[in-house]
Amino acid sequence: MVGCRSGIIAWVGSNIVPYEGELRAWLRRRALPPQDIDDIIHDAYVCIAQLSDVDHIRNGRAYLFTTARSVMLRRVRRDRIVRIESLTEVEAMTVQDADPGPERLASARQELARVQRLIAALPDRCREIFHLRRVEGLPQRQIAERLGLTEHIVEAQAARGLKIIMKAIAEEDGGAEQLQGRRYEQCQTGRQDD
Repeated sequence: MVGCRSGIIAWVGSNIVPYEGELRAWLRRRALPPQDIDDIIHDAYVCIAQLSDVDHIRNGRAYLFTTARSVMLRRVRRDRIVRIESLTEVEAMTVQDADPGPERLASARQELARVQRLIAALPDRCREIFHLRRVEGLPQRQIAERLGLTEHIVEAQAARGLKIIMKAIAEEDGGAEQLQGRRYEQCQTGRQDD
């Protein structure tokens, strides 16, 4: 039973956070402004953080996407002018495959380990603020009060943490793509430099 707050946080870290990148990519493909993407993801985390337990959730990815879809629907309903594309995009966001296959599970575990490693490597204050903001979903004001900092510092440190992690992911992924490209070329030419 995952009902205690620390258990829920650990569950979110292993079952929700690994899919944030996939959700961001999906939202980017819908040509949403970066601020809207951040707001939708933040609101989804807030909804998940308000749960008293997560025992009823069988698929973290599906739950994250469904929660984000609900956030988008609320935003569409709240806006005075509704773009027709918004409604189509929300309908297209339904999750097709509820049960991830073994490849997806293995990939998610690897991605989670990578994200946890990158978060652990952040400077102390940055790591603490990042965890409170992204994992626990606390608002900036509450974090600032809890840590005795200004909201500006909390915002800057959260952004700094995200930039450091995104840069590290991009560098790791870029390096892997270059290596794969070189290996592909070597296979095509029959040459080996390694």
